[in-house]
Amino acid sequence: MTSAQVDTSEKDSGKATGSSEASEEGYERGLGSRQVQMIAIGGAIGVGLFLGAGANIAKAGPSLILMYALAGAIVFFIMRALGELLLYRPVSGSFAEYSREFLGPFFGYFTGWTYWLMWVVTGMAELTAAAIYVNYWFPSVPQWVTALVFLVILFGVNLISVKVFGELEFWFSMVKVTALIGMIVIGLGVLTFGFSSAGDTASVANLYQFDGFFPKGVGSSLMTLQGVMFAYLAVELVGVTAGESENPEKTLPKAINTLPWRIALFYVGALTVILCVVKWTEFAPGVSPFVAAFAKIGIPAGAGIVNFVVLTAALSSCNSGMYSTGRMLRNLADSGEAPAVFRRLSASKTPAFGITVSVLFMGIGVVLNYVVPEKAFGYVTSVATAAGIWTWLMILISHVLYRRAVEAGRLPASSFPAPGGAVCSWIAIAFLLFVTCLIAYDADSRVCLYVMAGWAAALGVGWLVLKNRDPEVAARRETAPLEKAN
Repeated sequence: MTSAQVDTSEKDSGKATGSSEASEEGYERGLGSRQVQMIAIGGAIGVGLFLGAGANIAKAGPSLILMYALAGAIVFFIMRALGELLLYRPVSGSFAEYSREFLGPFFGYFTGWTYWLMWVVTGMAELTAAAIYVNYWFPSVPQWVTALVFLVILFGVNLISVKVFGELEFWFSMVKVTALIGMIVIGLGVLTFGFSSAGDTASVANLYQFDGFFPKGVGSSLMTLQGVMFAYLAVELVGVTAGESENPEKTLPKAINTLPWRIALFYVGALTVILCVVKWTEFAPGVSPFVAAFAKIGIPAGAGIVNFVVLTAALSSCNSGMYSTGRMLRNLADSGEAPAVFRRLSASKTPAFGITVSVLFMGIGVVLNYVVPEKAFGYVTSVATAAGIWTWLMILISHVLYRRAVEAGRLPASSFPAPGGAVCSWIAIAFLLFVTCLIAYDADSRVCLYVMAGWAAALGVGWLVLKNRDPEVAARRETAPLEKAN
């Protein structure tokens, strides 16, 4: 059910409670506070850090730490903007709904489908990464076989129930968090006490001793921002859980407000420790810097343990992708912007058909691992980043327009206002446009913009067909509260 179908008195009051909407939508409120918190934490720790950081270290050296910190601040601005919107109206589909409300039905349609694309290709990236990690133990097993096995297993998990998804994601995230903290503690121990085979060379001086903090120049460091932003994709997943959280008014603000320390600890902190323990020149693309660091330290089975951890990180993200794609397709179907069949829920109250279709498209990643296993990860991460940037831009622009409506007295204020109001959203918008320019400048990643241009053209054609078949869908604008307030 879309917000246009919610009782107008409820909307006029600005409350539109998540519980009533979720029950009418048919979803089960099966995600507790414990699970939402760990989903939020897990969303900030993924394959972009565990695998992608290797290539970025080779490009930027120790300055990559600064790039993660800078991008992390921008991501926090995005999440606080989303948080303000979520507490204004917590609905499943979140940012697609807000784009529909504040920018018009076409933007809701475009954002929903693009977010679906982002998670499909992210799922491909995670399957590719998982296959690479398994090759650490079983180099003779083809990547595509491993990717296919994981795809089928996670598909089965997502069809059971949202509680099973939430519980699996909780433990995936718990493994990642515990392991990262353990890595940091061990790394600090090597630096402080000098034990292990890395103890003789471990030093804070490794951050500047080998050609400085910016060994390849500031320009080369900035070029890593596109990969860094991919590492942060999925933090907005907490917004998709709004329709299935037991108490979104309490759990969502708490999950979002913990983001700064998560970024500081798990990204900036972990990378700083690793680059102090092992000099940056020893890391290479395609190899997890965490696995390489523990191999250098020489802890028995340490590299294997870390490899298992990064494998869970990849599977966690792919699991989240299957969850979110099914929900986004259902939201689009509720709005008349996708086939009505996607509205169906299974007996376990999951959008099983939408999940199934999404998984079939994720299967393209299995094909890529068969055809071009050495390039599969790079291809899909660049497309996912471009789609993610669009999603984040829509969140920020919707937030700016929402703040204008609040200041004009047309909409009620949210109980979770973003610090700095719309100013921080404007800063984040400028940053994301800058990253888009960097992507266009880089010949290797520029291909994703061509893919996105083709995607936009396809969606444009789809919109024209939709308008001709059902003019009411294109004419409907989710701004009834604005109009009634006037």
